[in-house]
Amino acid sequence: MTIYFGYEKKKVLQALRYHFISRPEIRIMIILVNVFAIATFTLYFLKKIQPLAFLVGSLLWIILMISFWYILPAMVYRKAVTFKHEFSMTFEQDGFSLGHENGSKSWKWEALKNYLESPHFFHLYFDSRSFLLVPKDGCKDSDEVFELRGLIKSKVKKG
Repeated sequence: MTIYFGYEKKKVLQALRYHFISRPEIRIMIILVNVFAIATFTLYFLKKIQPLAFLVGSLLWIILMISFWYILPAMVYRKAVTFKHEFSMTFEQDGFSLGHENGSKSWKWEALKNYLESPHFFHLYFDSRSFLLVPKDGCKDSDEVFELRGLIKSKVKKG
């Protein structure tokens, strides 16, 4: 199966948000900051701390959410030239390849550590930091998306 695609900025930003939020270290940090914010609110409500501590906790929560939701995805999108090109990708039983006007690269399925599926993409992970975003829009129809999902699911473990 061969698909052809380019990247839409809005969808890529959403996929990058999904990537960052799915990272275990970021999830733990968000949980800890939320617990801290709830604790400062509770202590402030019980008049155990001053308003400044509650304000600092709230500000920390707001900064963290803005950075993971807006700043980090925008920085990655801006730095990566990849999202501004057109590609073709071929999926076969023994591996897959990514083609571009300047060349192509092939991989065996064993090169992938795991995969995730978000609303518009398949995230194919080589390791915890390097991955390919494969847009579902590159497929002709929902049957081809279903077929690609089945192939990826049979070859790579889900993350």
